[in-house]
Amino acid sequence: MLSDIEISRQSPRRPIGEVAQSLGLTSQEYHTLGDAKAKVQLNVLPRLANKPSGKFIVVTAINPTPYGEGKTVTSIGLTQALHALNKKVCVCLRQPSMGPVFGVKGGAAGGGYAQVVPMEELNLHLTGDIHAVSSAHNLAAAALDARLHHETRLGAEEFQRQSGLSPLHIDPERLLWPRVTDHNDRALRQIEVGLGRNNGPQHSASFAITAASELMAVLALSCDLKDMRQRIGRLLLAYDKSGAPITAEMLGVAGAMTAVMRQAIEPTLMQTLNGAPCLIHAGPFANIAHGNSSIIADEVALKLADYVVTEGGFGSDMGFEKFCNIKVRASGHQPDCAVLVVTLKALKSHAEVHQQDINAADLTALQQGFANLAWHLANIRRYGVPVVVAINRFPQDCEQELAWLQQAAITAGASDCVVSEAFAKGAAGATALAEAVLTALQQPAQFHYLYDPDAGLEQSLATLTELGYGAAGFSLSAKAQQQLQEIKQLGAGSLPVCMAKTPMSISHDAKLKGVPRGFTVPINELKLNAGAGFVTALAGNVMTMPGLGLNPGYLHIDVDDDGNICGL
Repeated sequence: MLSDIEISRQSPRRPIGEVAQSLGLTSQEYHTLGDAKAKVQLNVLPRLANKPSGKFIVVTAINPTPYGEGKTVTSIGLTQALHALNKKVCVCLRQPSMGPVFGVKGGAAGGGYAQVVPMEELNLHLTGDIHAVSSAHNLAAAALDARLHHETRLGAEEFQRQSGLSPLHIDPERLLWPRVTDHNDRALRQIEVGLGRNNGPQHSASFAITAASELMAVLALSCDLKDMRQRIGRLLLAYDKSGAPITAEMLGVAGAMTAVMRQAIEPTLMQTLNGAPCLIHAGPFANIAHGNSSIIADEVALKLADYVVTEGGFGSDMGFEKFCNIKVRASGHQPDCAVLVVTLKALKSHAEVHQQDINAADLTALQQGFANLAWHLANIRRYGVPVVVAINRFPQDCEQELAWLQQAAITAGASDCVVSEAFAKGAAGATALAEAVLTALQQPAQFHYLYDPDAGLEQSLATLTELGYGAAGFSLSAKAQQQLQEIKQLGAGSLPVCMAKTPMSISHDAKLKGVPRGFTVPINELKLNAGAGFVTALAGNVMTMPGLGLNPGYLHIDVDDDGNICGL
């Protein structure tokens, strides 16, 4: 079989303008960037406002394992299959971060014969949206440190006289806004800034990866440019010496940040291997943010297509949960169906099968690991959404085990369970999945949220941890207790919760496989994301800046003599 990048390069592609027009965009509603991608302009939104919405399909998975479950391959393969069945369909995906591309995970264009093309353009830079987020975010960090420097250097009265600005009295011990970069760089997790003469005041600081920026969540959750400008103005950057919050609006940087993000708010249009339209927009990770593509991309797709496929990051305990409890509240677009992706290898991994034995037939281990799939099925059904299980097939999979898993999933509550071979066969390999989804969509969804934020943060955390994860409850560190009181005092105690935790387990502990019980979720920190509109609860040891491993992906990436990228 050809490599992913060879398949991408050898596939015929429609002109991107033709893809745009087939989706229903007029020539005044997009502008092309070469022949492979286009930016969808926001002037399309008023025209679409009163159109009915298509069916919304969310692809999620069991808890991830080192063997890969294939959510993106399944999302794209399902889209290609619906397109091949002459359904008007669009897939909405997040933009890949270059941290995973050059790190361990690799790109996010799908794989095999289920891809968004050209994959090298998607995985590297695309239209620069992530760079715009990085630049706007770091502008706020620079503005904050500059204001601190000048007010400290001159004193409040002289600063006001020379600048004409009211002093903010920034507390250097309570700066909340880190810097960001779109790479894995553990050396930047903790830094000191302001070193040297006339560069201070010196203080501790940090870097996060750009996908962890609240500004990335703002981009994903904004409904239009005006909404994004207001959200950016509400970003909480620091506290003053009296304990009062300092926002981007108060610092005077919100307008400039929005200007940097002006084009990033436009989704990027691309296509799958068989020419189905794909909207790429935003890139928040699901373990540290809400893990879904943008509301704007969804809105455009749902108004122009009859079926829209999107993906929630990691398992149903993360990206799907946050889709339902955070994104749906902001957009109003409820899911009509879910697809739950699983592999035989992944379930055996949850049964603690060793790597050297993972491909061997072992029905006992599969039955033991099935508990994780059954939990995720019940979790999705808790939201009142029909769910189809997609078994992402590998060449060495055992037919007997596949048949057992299909029957077991249906018995456990799936609307259907089908084998998907989208990676090897493209649209043809996902036809059965597409037909199963179309059948499931005939069932009326009875969507409902897991918790009511108006009940308060403590009750939301209790419901999320106990009902959402099966925990015995949660505990707050002394720091988190203090932050809870501050959040309440700021009038933000009724915001949804965005749990930052390991994706490798239903719990907060990556070592707890399968379906753990009786655990308590430790909340180490609560962070108010006033612009995004949620409170992040950091559970366990969660890092917002990944590091590079012993054999990072960049070792394999190069450019040949003809300028072609290889090794992606």
